[in-house]
Amino acid sequence: MDFTFYKSKRLIFFVCFDIFLFLLSIFLAFSLRFSGDIPDEFYNSMFKSGLILIILKIFFLFVFRIYKVAWRFFSLNEARKIFIALILSEIIFLIIFSFYSDFFNPFPRSVIGIDFVLSYMFIGTLRISKRMFVDFKSNNAFEENPCIVIGATSKALHLLKGAKEGHLGLYPVGVIDERKELIGTYCDKFKVESKDKIKDYVDKGTKTAIIALKLEQEDLKKLFEELVGYGILDVKIFSFTRNEARDISIEDLLARKPKDLDNNAVIDFLKDKVVLVSGAGGSIGSELCKQCIKFGAKQLIMIDHSEFNLYKINEDLSNHKDKIIPILMSILEEDNLKGVLKQYKPELILHAAAYKHVPLCEQNPYSAVLNNIIGTKILIDSAKDNGVKKFVMISTDKAVRPTSIMGCTKRVCELYTLALSNKDFEVACVRFGNVLGSSGSVIPKFKEQIAKGESLSLTHPDIVRYFMLVDEAVQLVLQAGAIAKGGELFVLDMGKPVKIMDLAKKMLLLSNRPDLEIKITGLRKGEKLFEELLIDENDAKTKYESIFVVKDQKTDLVKLNSQIDKLKQNKDIIKTLLEIVPEFKHNAGGN
Repeated sequence: MDFTFYKSKRLIFFVCFDIFLFLLSIFLAFSLRFSGDIPDEFYNSMFKSGLILIILKIFFLFVFRIYKVAWRFFSLNEARKIFIALILSEIIFLIIFSFYSDFFNPFPRSVIGIDFVLSYMFIGTLRISKRMFVDFKSNNAFEENPCIVIGATSKALHLLKGAKEGHLGLYPVGVIDERKELIGTYCDKFKVESKDKIKDYVDKGTKTAIIALKLEQEDLKKLFEELVGYGILDVKIFSFTRNEARDISIEDLLARKPKDLDNNAVIDFLKDKVVLVSGAGGSIGSELCKQCIKFGAKQLIMIDHSEFNLYKINEDLSNHKDKIIPILMSILEEDNLKGVLKQYKPELILHAAAYKHVPLCEQNPYSAVLNNIIGTKILIDSAKDNGVKKFVMISTDKAVRPTSIMGCTKRVCELYTLALSNKDFEVACVRFGNVLGSSGSVIPKFKEQIAKGESLSLTHPDIVRYFMLVDEAVQLVLQAGAIAKGGELFVLDMGKPVKIMDLAKKMLLLSNRPDLEIKITGLRKGEKLFEELLIDENDAKTKYESIFVVKDQKTDLVKLNSQIDKLKQNKDIIKTLLEIVPEFKHNAGGN
């Protein structure tokens, strides 16, 4: 109600002021035309033309929605609209005058041009007056939070505007840019300075920098380290779309950015298909669900045995209720699973359901075997029997020469699923490493410890891992599925491995908690010090530089089925896993 009243008050104010200014402009136009002495016989035409011009101008200002624009949002775009509105008003008036010239005569036509210039000056000045006042007014409320802006860009101009209006809660004191052609020019009211001036700002008490540049990951990482080296304690990135300065995150510094993401390939792969996602509520599964909807799946069957996880993804996709079917069940429920496949007839299954946490699988080996191996066997057997055309399984880098029960179970899943592939039932597996922020991974754990003010627990000072953003990893999985012909074991290029010790130090730096320690706890059972390099020179390249095909071994399916039955009976699990996967080197003791 208050907002409606405010808008009505603003509308009345502008319309009344505009009418006054239009009256003034037509009077001054006539005065200028006659050097300040308007002959008596022209007053009648002045009032007639003024009245019609006011009606036309107000009408076109409404048409171009000028009266809906608040003071603080007046920009060049609105100035352009006012220009067009006034031009149209004058043109329409001239057309009216050409048909009814006797009604206006005597009338000097040069008045039209003068009136247009004056009207545009008055209306534009009125609307920009508050912006001008705000731009030159010192925002003392935020001077206690000074910051420097990195990058003399359009983003920076938008940022500076928001800061003046108090949206950021920060007070910009300078603009920095390393491009020589920009140094010495002005960005808003700030003279653009070189990087070596950052130290001066820090010495005067500035501890915050906002990056207003679009940078590749390596360049962003380098800039962050430079800013920290100068003494900047708080580094932020300005988001133009959200109009906010957010804290730079560890994901910004670590995530590999694939350059071969192909939306069209994924659209062709998913559009108008009925897709089933197992483990739909997990970190990978939920992103698979989101991208299935994004890229045009006709129907999405979401299976998960966790009520909370299924509820969460169902809520996330609540705007697509007509397309999604959440099913609360385990893939171990064979009869129920077959019923779902018969009822909904999916053409594609994306299998993400798995126990993936190494320590828990070490402590519960039979559960890992049951969920990962037996569950996968039930799902893929049921899919083949029910006419599913394509099956894509999410695997892991831990399946490469595994040292853990979890990694070994995933390797068995690879062997079994790929052995079932044929021309009528295309099966592919996709391996990749850690996704940033996935449940149970090191980054959320470190964030939680930092929030509690605890020391960061690290298993080994030399441990390294690969990382990728979940949405980009999942899109590459879907691209791999799109080019799969059946029987391929795909590997994603995860970029360079990251030393977890360096990651921990950066997270402490980003959180401004250098006081917290990093505590070495020792390798856990089944844990690797170094993840195996995923890309081998013998691996075949695909049309995408981030996706490779591994040359895998042939599997004796009869023998493998017999061994899986033995695992199902909970007999000699480690020994049987070793029989299936001879390269399994179980790190049962951790350290």
